[in-house]
Amino acid sequence: MSSTPKPAVKSNVIVGVDVGGTFTDLFVLDWGDHPQAHIIKVPSTRGQEAQGFMRGVKAVHDALHPKGEHEQPRGLAASITTLVHGTTVATNALLERKVAKTGLITTRGFRDVLEMRRRDRAQTWGLKGSFVPIIPRDLRLEVDERVLASGEIHTEVNIEQVRTQAQHLLAQGCEAICVFFINAYANPLNELRAKACIEEFWPNAHVSVATQVLPEIREFERCSTASLNAALQPVVGGYLSSLESALGQEGFLGELLIVQSNGGVMSASTAGEFPVRTALSGPAAGVIACAEIAKVAGFPNVITGDMGGTSFDVSLVAQGQAALASQTAIEFGLVVRSPMIQIETIGAGGGSIAWVDTSGMLQIGPESAGSNPGPACYGRGNKRATVTDANVLLGRIAAHRPLGGGGLKPLSVELAREAVESSVATPLGLDVYRAAEAILTLANAKMAGTIRLVSIERGHDPRLFAYMPFGGGGALHVCALMREVGVSVGLIPRYPGVTSALGCVLSDMKHDAVQTLNKGLADLDIADLQEKVARLRQLCQARLDASGIVFTRIVETVVLDMLYQGQTHTVAVPIEADDYSHEGLLKAFERTYHAQFGRTLSGPAVRVLNLRYSRVGERAKFDLSILAPQSKVVPEVLGHERIFHQGEWLSVPRSARLDWPVGSKVVGPAMLEQADTTIWLEPGFQARVDEWGNLLLSRGETPA
Repeated sequence: MSSTPKPAVKSNVIVGVDVGGTFTDLFVLDWGDHPQAHIIKVPSTRGQEAQGFMRGVKAVHDALHPKGEHEQPRGLAASITTLVHGTTVATNALLERKVAKTGLITTRGFRDVLEMRRRDRAQTWGLKGSFVPIIPRDLRLEVDERVLASGEIHTEVNIEQVRTQAQHLLAQGCEAICVFFINAYANPLNELRAKACIEEFWPNAHVSVATQVLPEIREFERCSTASLNAALQPVVGGYLSSLESALGQEGFLGELLIVQSNGGVMSASTAGEFPVRTALSGPAAGVIACAEIAKVAGFPNVITGDMGGTSFDVSLVAQGQAALASQTAIEFGLVVRSPMIQIETIGAGGGSIAWVDTSGMLQIGPESAGSNPGPACYGRGNKRATVTDANVLLGRIAAHRPLGGGGLKPLSVELAREAVESSVATPLGLDVYRAAEAILTLANAKMAGTIRLVSIERGHDPRLFAYMPFGGGGALHVCALMREVGVSVGLIPRYPGVTSALGCVLSDMKHDAVQTLNKGLADLDIADLQEKVARLRQLCQARLDASGIVFTRIVETVVLDMLYQGQTHTVAVPIEADDYSHEGLLKAFERTYHAQFGRTLSGPAVRVLNLRYSRVGERAKFDLSILAPQSKVVPEVLGHERIFHQGEWLSVPRSARLDWPVGSKVVGPAMLEQADTTIWLEPGFQARVDEWGNLLLSRGETPA
């Protein structure tokens, strides 16, 4: 790993924007002589996300220019230097199958690669489930061409066939097209010739070539990733174009950056070309923010839990680094082979529906009421109980003070009661309040199981980690999860409900590249390896340069996917500058393999499958202490709320969380409220406000 210092440039106003199903969250960093932050939540406009985005931009303008303050009429966005956007457009489009009509041109005999997958099933131990490919079979067409695994072109691509097939797909109404040829990772020339032919008459820029999206061995993963990329190009590209147009009309002359699934950011033009890299970008930004906040607060090891309206997303950060997965399935069969922050998701959000199955067992999710109609207490027609309804009924969410600072109407306790009564209490023969507590107990158990999945089942002791909840509902369940899992410290960030938006501001620009080598270590040409690294370095640096941003420094990472001969799965081996020799690479592999499996093998030869390269342009960071409270006086109790806890009603003091000064201590039971979340501090728990405005929770004595 190496770094190159560069001068830092501080922007005036940086805005992070995370578009969720219910709210669009904005974190505004006004980086003037006296840096300050603003937190904004506005209602999202599902299906018209750009409208909610622009409503947020107007709110930013109003926050920066209060009434009566002189300002030249340059437009609502003229004061913003950089906009960093975490978007769910790609994820939602794939989950809802609202993608562009797309065609595929492939090698003769390989049109069904996309459908055959890896011989997996929707339910591993059952016969149920089906898979519908993103590109139907009648739009997957074949041409004559063949590249051998060695890279030798056995049969040159038939350009006339390519032209005929592409024109047929165009006549069928395809908006985008993907070119995928077998073994093209070893030599992309046939794919590039086909692309050049198609671009002569294709009416838009939505032509994806598999080796440009993923130049890596293994045909299904390459075909799936490239096909999804092509299908998303018109959707994400159209969204970004409309967004840039709307911003331009409001005087925005700054840089629009998009968060990637790997936790870095990229330019809007790169996102339009490779939209598949934006899948899960919102949750990824949240993990980046958690990692930075926890590191500054003195907790390099942290488990994050993002509880929104639909899901509960969990990730693990060890020694300040978020775990990366090289491959993710958005849903069954929709595989994306691209570096992504490793996030486990279950249906245990605020809108997850509670129901009783035919055996009389209480279940939670995976179906969700979403944001519309939403939980029963929203009064929009849903009659089934949700996790939010249980929290409202038990007093843990104040119905007349919902989240969002006025973004939602007051909630209905009576509608929540009716939903819990009919959905859970009556079928189980329980008192309605005990039924509501059963809903929360089961939801907490499911969430705790996911935390164990990312920690214990991957060799980490959760007792050595802090737990950081975020999202609108995370802080309601933090104490219960600490009890369930055995985590000793809970760390609630200053603004849990806008953590992903904060992560947008904190994310660095990052570009990844991969190239398949597929050679035995003994046969690997070290000089050729170094030349390939230099080529990928040049490619990624060009993308950083194109952004127009001056970075504080550049950091590169080189990783080899290596394995023993005969194995299928690889280990990711970080390579340092002094490892570039056969002996050095072998030592690096054995060191990594032993760390993961506790042993090495003496018989099989070692192979090198892929070269992976990452180049990060670090952006200037701000001091998180500007988020800390400025008050010096412990706030007054605003009132007492009746909260049902472990079978009894408690009278619980309520106060404004953001008014508690640094160093102050809160003893449970207590309800701490703020516009973006509610914190339920159970009896037996205490909390302290640290110098960055975080709440540090512990059982018994407060953490030092």
